[in-house]
Amino acid sequence: MVPHSFDQDDLFARRCIWVNGPVIVGAGPSGLAVGAGLKEQGVPFIILERANCIASLWQKRTYDRLKLHLPKQFCQLPNFPFPEDFPEYPTKNQFINYLESYAQHFDISPQFNETVHSAKYDETFGLWRVKTIVSTSNSNPAAAEVEYICRWLVVATGENAETVVPEFEGLEEFGGNVMHACDYKSGAAYRGKQVLVVGCGNSGMEVSLDLCNHNASPSMVVRSSVHVLPREICGKSTFALAVLLMKWLPLWLADKILLILAWLIFGNLEKYGLRRPSLGPLELKNISGKTPVLDIGALQKIRSGEIKVVPGIKRFSHGRVELVDGQNLEIDSVILATGYRSNVPSWLKENEFFSREGIPKNSFPNGWKGKGGLYAVGFTRRGLSGASLDAIGVSQDIAKSWKEETKQKRKSVAARHRRCISHF
Repeated sequence: MVPHSFDQDDLFARRCIWVNGPVIVGAGPSGLAVGAGLKEQGVPFIILERANCIASLWQKRTYDRLKLHLPKQFCQLPNFPFPEDFPEYPTKNQFINYLESYAQHFDISPQFNETVHSAKYDETFGLWRVKTIVSTSNSNPAAAEVEYICRWLVVATGENAETVVPEFEGLEEFGGNVMHACDYKSGAAYRGKQVLVVGCGNSGMEVSLDLCNHNASPSMVVRSSVHVLPREICGKSTFALAVLLMKWLPLWLADKILLILAWLIFGNLEKYGLRRPSLGPLELKNISGKTPVLDIGALQKIRSGEIKVVPGIKRFSHGRVELVDGQNLEIDSVILATGYRSNVPSWLKENEFFSREGIPKNSFPNGWKGKGGLYAVGFTRRGLSGASLDAIGVSQDIAKSWKEETKQKRKSVAARHRRCISHF
């Protein structure tokens, strides 16, 4: 007899696999880092990835000119430094090559083209049921369904799994090209065009700069206050300086020093339409996760008028946009640099550990472990260094539990699901 918590029709309709270790969802830097830690501990695992490659955000949804915004020593994954000949700020392609080398070094082979559509904890057995849809070839369009049963589940899909696309009045009447920044590659296609860039974070600033460099005319929508800091101060990384200041000084004083240095370098940015938030950049990052912009040249273009800063959008019409201050601009294209969000609520059937926004409720450094073998990596709002710290903690914690559970116990659990085929 099948226990009540298992749906008989559902159970026998799909292929079922017992995983003698954790299931990791996501093959980005976070998932790879957890996999590497588990490999070193001798713990078996599988990584499920909906795309056809590792680090799909980097490979498929970033613009050509992108470089790491922080020095490489703050972006390397555990136990695998960047090559010495890499520049301080590696390019997009260099970082992708680094991640591929990382996966090869630790012999990590994710299962690609497999999308998790639900993951639920079965309290009767103390196990996770992870249901996926496997994309098949064009010659066989029918999708295969698989169910994995495991003791541990690692959510490594990150904070940037889905695009955020706001609704704007009249956008359907605009008639021109509209795309999210994830689909933007280069400004070459926009030469001589009037382009509205919606958003003033690092992506919005850098896309606007790239458009300028390809002789387009960008107008950048700045709807709220924003911190803009130089990427380097006196030839040294601003981020490294911030880390040093936070080590020895209270947060408010570190913020005060950074803002004074930024003012000495940039002057007053309000006259260019860039208002600073009332909270300092480090405090704001700590509270809301909002990252300050690290300038790599966009401010110079703003000062010269090559990038025009405009207020919020009221409505679109055919070939035009009306702004909240009454301005009307003729535009050819719209690029939405409006950010990303977690997709965890769409598939994880759990509401204690993750918030409705798909972020762990407990803040860093306590947001990596939930109940029932549930873990999260890459949600710290502290970039790659925060994800690496979480990955180390998660892999060590799972390895400890895995080693404590006897092989006989694992076999007895697997025997309860005789339909399942062992993955290892």
